[in-house]
This record gives sequence, C-alpha cells and structure tokens, in this order.
Amino acid sequence: MSDTKGRPTVTGTRNDPAASGGARTPSTVSPASAIDAFVAQAKTVVAQGEPAGRLIFALDATMSRQPAWDLACSVQARMFDSAAKAGGLSVQLVYFRGYGECRASNWVRDARSLTSLMTKIDCRGGNTQIERVLRHVRKEVAGTPVAAFVFVGDAMEENVDALCAVAGEIGLLGVKGFFFQEGHDPGAENAFRELARLTRGAYARFDASAPDELSALLRAVATYAAGGRRALTALAGADAAAGRKLLSQMG
Repeated sequence: MSDTKGRPTVTGTRNDPAASGGARTPSTVSPASAIDAFVAQAKTVVAQGEPAGRLIFALDATMSRQPAWDLACSVQARMFDSAAKAGGLSVQLVYFRGYGECRASNWVRDARSLTSLMTKIDCRGGNTQIERVLRHVRKEVAGTPVAAFVFVGDAMEENVDALCAVAGEIGLLGVKGFFFQEGHDPGAENAFRELARLTRGAYARFDASAPDELSALLRAVATYAAGGRRALTALAGADAAAGRKLLSQMG
C-alpha cells in the first residue's frame, strides 16, 4: 500500500510548559538546582513534542459510507483532545474505495491536519478491502510502534478466514483492533467481532444519526492509544461508559 502523495505531514506546535511555584530571586537559587530545573523542563518539552501514542484510523469509503464518513470527519477532532490528556497522539488515516484503491496517509499530530486529509476524499462505489487494511497495519507495526487501530465500516464482502489469519498475526504483535460497525448487517457483525477478539481489542455498533455515540468510542480508543489501559480505566463523565464497553472485551 502506498502513502497518499502530495499531503505533507503537519505537526502541531505547543507552548513551553509554565514553570511551577513562585518566582525566586537569583540569590536564592543555587547553580546546581538551576541546572536540575532546566533539565526537568527540557524533558517535559521533549515529551510534549513527541506524542505518546500512535493510532491507525481506518475507514470504509465506499459509496454507501458518505454519511458516516462526514460524521467521522466532524467528530475526529475530539480524539486529539482526549488523547492530549494522556500524552498526545499521532494518527495515520487509511481508507479504501472504488475498485482496488486503498491508501494510507502520512502520520499527523493534530485535528486540523486530519480534517484537511479527510475533506479531500469523496466516497466511491466498490467492494470492501478490509484484508488490505489489515495487511497494512501488520506491515506498519513491524517498523513503527503502534498502540492500536480503529476500523469503521458497515459491511464485509471478503473471505472471513483470510481476514482472521492476518488479524491473528496482528494480535500476536500486541496491537489491539477496535471495530465499529454502522448498521445491523449480521455478517459484518460476526466478522468484526471475531477480528476484534483475535486482536484482543473490542467491537461496538453505532448509529450514524447519533454522532455522540461514535465520538465517545473514538475518544476512548484515542485515550487508550495515548495512555494505555490505565488511562482508559480513568475515563470519567460522558466517556466513561464507552471506556467500560471497550475494557469489558479487551484481552
């Protein structure tokens, strides 16, 4: 699978962290403590500049998916907001559409960059290419640490055994897969549940007419990708239910 061309990676900028505590006069700060404070601050700046987690965000962009694609585009920004609290996030967009088209973007670190990528893509008729998505995930994680991947779709038109074989390999690599289904296609549900099990991830169904549902699921996955199981367990408020739903299935 080739990277999407002509779409440069855009990284966000962050302000330097504010110094803690009250101001001190030069006479009260020893050279040793000043150096220690500088080193501590430098480590914080580096940590902020390098997001803690990597997440592959894969979507079905065949013709029937346009409403859900627009929904995903509108709610994805909240993934970055949630992940920022757990260490930050880099996201790679993967999508398939038409006949034989399956592409992956560069890694991006902010919602504006991901929105820019997604708004340039229109849905086109064709069959699902989930196996190509899974093979890309397997190849990507072999060279770059990836915490998790998400797949959002409504159908499965492939050989499920072939999909399971690749998913099992991804699971052995320690990368969890989260499969979110729009609609009630029983064949897609059975396949997505099994793929989630093999990758030790989770499955959930959502309704495109209820955007908050998908938004909460994506925020929960982003939190896990950035901060792990502990961060997911600590989710509170509106996202707590989504976190518990995923945790109840994760191996």
